[in-house]
Amino acid sequence: MALRSAVLLLLLLSGLRADTQENEVRAMVGSDVKLSCIHTREESFDLNELYVYWQISVTGKPKIVTYYLSGNSSVGHDNNQYKDRAQMSLDSMKLGDFSLRLYNITPQDEQEFNCLVFRNLEKIVDTVVTLHVAANYSMPVVRAPPSTPQDEELTFMCTSTDGYPEPKVYWINKTDNSLLDEALQNSTVFLNPRGLYNVVSVLRIRRVPNVNVGCCIENALLHQNLTVSSQAALTSEINARTPESFNDTLKNPSDSFPQKTGTVLTVLIVLGVAAAVVVFLGCRSRCPRWNYTAGAQASRPELELTDHV
Repeated sequence: MALRSAVLLLLLLSGLRADTQENEVRAMVGSDVKLSCIHTREESFDLNELYVYWQISVTGKPKIVTYYLSGNSSVGHDNNQYKDRAQMSLDSMKLGDFSLRLYNITPQDEQEFNCLVFRNLEKIVDTVVTLHVAANYSMPVVRAPPSTPQDEELTFMCTSTDGYPEPKVYWINKTDNSLLDEALQNSTVFLNPRGLYNVVSVLRIRRVPNVNVGCCIENALLHQNLTVSSQAALTSEINARTPESFNDTLKNPSDSFPQKTGTVLTVLIVLGVAAAVVVFLGCRSRCPRWNYTAGAQASRPELELTDHV
């Protein structure tokens, strides 16, 4: 085994080169992907004559992902990130298909993978596959602190989580769908514990009547734009946070992503109960034979946000 490894290392460092083929593939985080490496010039191969290596480059040095040696194979070394996640098919290799199947893709798998195939000390395949990794961002959430008519400036905050690669953030004037000046916004993008990106973008604009702005999160790799717009008049009702807590979020965006809260639901329930009591008392005074077991249903107010994907 040591002799074979030494021979292969010499081959890898030698000037013997097959024609290099390059291609690209895209995969979503958590999915499986096939990295293609196929020799089409012959119909069958004797596995006893083959050495097959898949490797990546780490800090300029080759690192083996998995390999096949005559009568032996590996699903990844014990100390690397591909242990039990990389697999080749022996039946496929007999037909010249040396492709690699990767399981449970992570952002760290965004690499150039090199497929090297040797037969009787001759390199017959040299393929480079560039793997691009992507993950969908969550639908953006736009919020603003409570404000008064005397405030000359409005502040909006947009948050989105768990995407890949790093996003682009745009703020839009929804009255004419024009882009707002980037100087008005301050965006922070950072990796979360899952290795995915979270983004917080803060927009500060001069108060004008009927303000309606939109936040757009662009995932260029997926050709995807997620846009949410909200009028300032409704934002303060949707957001139940205090000015102090909103300011804390601006100071510590990584610790304060929007959480589900029952505050808005509580307000709507109180409004619904109050409306029901009014209907009940009014109908009771006008309808002496009111059937009290029927009950009255109060319509709950709806707040609208326009989502554009």
